[in-house]
Amino acid sequence: MKKSKASSSPRRKPSRRSSNNGRRPWFWRFMFRLCAIGLVLLAGWMVYLDAVVTSRFEGRRFEVPSRVYARPLELFDGASVSAGALERELSLSGFRKGDGRKSGSYQRTGNRFVISTRGFSFPDGDEPRRRISLMISGDRVQGFSVIEGDNAPIVRLEPAQIGGIYPAHKEDRVLVQLDEVPALLPTTLMAVEDRNFYDHFGIAPLSIGRAMLANIQAGRIVQGGSTLTQQLVKNFFLTREQTLVRKANEALMSVLLELHYEKDDILETYLNEVYLGQAGTRSIHGFGLASQFYFGESLKDLDVHQIALLVGMVKGPSYYNPRRHPERATERRNLVISEMEQAGLIEPGRASRARGLPLGVSERPSYSENRYPAYIDLVRRHLARDYKEEDLRSEGLRIFTTLNPAIQYAAEYAVTDTLPRLGGGQNAEALEATLVVTAKDSGEVLALVGGRDPQFAGFNRALDANRPIGSLIKPFIYLSALQEPERYTLTTPVLDKSFTLEFDDGKRWQPKNYDGEERGEVPLHKALSHSYNLPAVRVGLDIGVDRVQETLTAFGVDTPISRYPSMLLGSVSMSPVTVAQIYQGLATSGFNTPLRTIREVTDAGGEALSRYSLEVEQVADPAAVHLVQYAMQETMQEGTGRSAYYTVPEELSLAGKTGTTDDGRDSWFAGFSGDLLAVAWVGRDDNGPTSLTGASGALPVWSRFMAQVPQHGFSPVVPDGVSYHWVNSEQQALTDEYCDNARLLPYIAGSEPTQTISCSGTLERRIRGWFEGLFQ
Repeated sequence: MKKSKASSSPRRKPSRRSSNNGRRPWFWRFMFRLCAIGLVLLAGWMVYLDAVVTSRFEGRRFEVPSRVYARPLELFDGASVSAGALERELSLSGFRKGDGRKSGSYQRTGNRFVISTRGFSFPDGDEPRRRISLMISGDRVQGFSVIEGDNAPIVRLEPAQIGGIYPAHKEDRVLVQLDEVPALLPTTLMAVEDRNFYDHFGIAPLSIGRAMLANIQAGRIVQGGSTLTQQLVKNFFLTREQTLVRKANEALMSVLLELHYEKDDILETYLNEVYLGQAGTRSIHGFGLASQFYFGESLKDLDVHQIALLVGMVKGPSYYNPRRHPERATERRNLVISEMEQAGLIEPGRASRARGLPLGVSERPSYSENRYPAYIDLVRRHLARDYKEEDLRSEGLRIFTTLNPAIQYAAEYAVTDTLPRLGGGQNAEALEATLVVTAKDSGEVLALVGGRDPQFAGFNRALDANRPIGSLIKPFIYLSALQEPERYTLTTPVLDKSFTLEFDDGKRWQPKNYDGEERGEVPLHKALSHSYNLPAVRVGLDIGVDRVQETLTAFGVDTPISRYPSMLLGSVSMSPVTVAQIYQGLATSGFNTPLRTIREVTDAGGEALSRYSLEVEQVADPAAVHLVQYAMQETMQEGTGRSAYYTVPEELSLAGKTGTTDDGRDSWFAGFSGDLLAVAWVGRDDNGPTSLTGASGALPVWSRFMAQVPQHGFSPVVPDGVSYHWVNSEQQALTDEYCDNARLLPYIAGSEPTQTISCSGTLERRIRGWFEGLFQ
């Protein structure tokens, strides 16, 4: 029995060993294959990550938005600007109120200004930094002088950035090169965020270990171990989710980035990529834009305490936002200053002084969302003729526009201040308004208001609200007629009497005057200045609807125009911008002057890409246009526009025309001075009726604007072939200056009356007129 037990035992043991040895080779083969597959997958993943890193880093690394600038303000002796307008424009351009010594600051004492400019690279050359002094008196610059810098009779201020055309992801930045930034910035950044930046290979295992230990001890995340390279990878390539997979990808991509690129290249990219704040829907990236956003200054001009604040904000731009949380921001800034001192970057005395300074942040961002959405909308439509949208969003173009901030402010104020006073109750609340302002001679669009809320970025009524223009069409009817001087002059009698048109289909049309009255024969100039409907329709039918249509097309209407007789009472629809376009031709003596919003476009480096010069085409006889201008001046003095002088100074000579459609659905006014042309519209978006006419709705908005802006009166140049004569327009006869009903009227040569009438008491009237002239 024992023998048998002993003999059986050795046979079972080898059996077990044999089984174990059989499993071990299989297990190790499996693990080897698994590792091999893992290495292959890792290698493939590394190849993929490498492609991602290099493709994004090579070539164009950033999508830089196009920047849209207002026109630069030129300061010189005699320049037209009010003290309030100058201060608003300085604020708009990011200048800070102070002692006027530091670049980008100004001092105001009463109406005296001391301004330290920042300098600017304009398309036609660089404007250097200067310190200037000037006085504002009577809305004019006086005592202009350059205190510091190159002397010059004219100094251009840096134009205000009024908006941008941003990438879809809404990131904004101003690119800087490493050799352009103050040396203290990158050294401070490394002292605070990554002391061994130039020594590690993308990751710092010891720093990661210390951070993990600190976080475990605290039970929460209190310390990070990411290098600048890892932070760049996270911001540049990855999401902000806190997962092991993302952290692993971050580490791998950091190593790959370090293998491919120099440290300085990585650091420069970090300086341009790091997130440092939010402006509405737009995110502020990079120190270049952050310095302007928070301080209104170029990065190269920042002081120690300002650099410390920006570096401190890297840890948490929202948490340390200096505008919302100044206490937190100050504490964080002072901690960074202490780090700078400990690292030997600044001496103790300088550090102590920096900690005692205020944050120095501007009251509001110098770069914010598009300030004038309606105007920017028109700019984008003009740009679309020459540029692709993707280039506008990513190539960093600089777009220099014609917008005048002072004019824009006055236009916005005129709309927002006047509109609530029109109508009454719910009707006033439902009213909308637009205002388009151009330079009379050049067609440059100086201001544009798209609705009662100028900051609303939605429906742009100035461009897209096509509404019947009513009596605004009448100057073009009479212009078409006056170009035939053998048939029509300003004293030609036109019949103000009702009539009926019957069409082939049996329908009848019977136009009426707005007031329902009929006056019989009236001189043409009076029919226009008082906006009588019946004479305008009769003259239009006489010369032909097609002729009026041709005139409108020549002056810039590029949409189809109906040929029905109702067109003669303004049934044709136009946008306010289109109305401004055609009235530009009346203001410039018959020259079609396309409206412009852009002067020049350059690339990011300042190289000129497009110049938009003045283009004009003569489309009407200047002599005939001069006659229409006379009647439009009469409109302001005696006709439907005379109430403007309740608001506008009486000495300011103006020309204009009211327009009203059925039930007051559309209230229009278009007119011009010697410098400006403006078109106002008031109505409802639902096309509902109002109680307003052109004189009671749009004209108050127009007048309120004109009363705010320094300008010259309209004094038209008399063209060749036009002469003035004293006439009795009711009798269509030449007369003496001091006769009753005598009026000085222009005529195209050869069309003046041939009949002459005299009056009694001529000598007495002459003497009386001479004495009256002494006291005028």
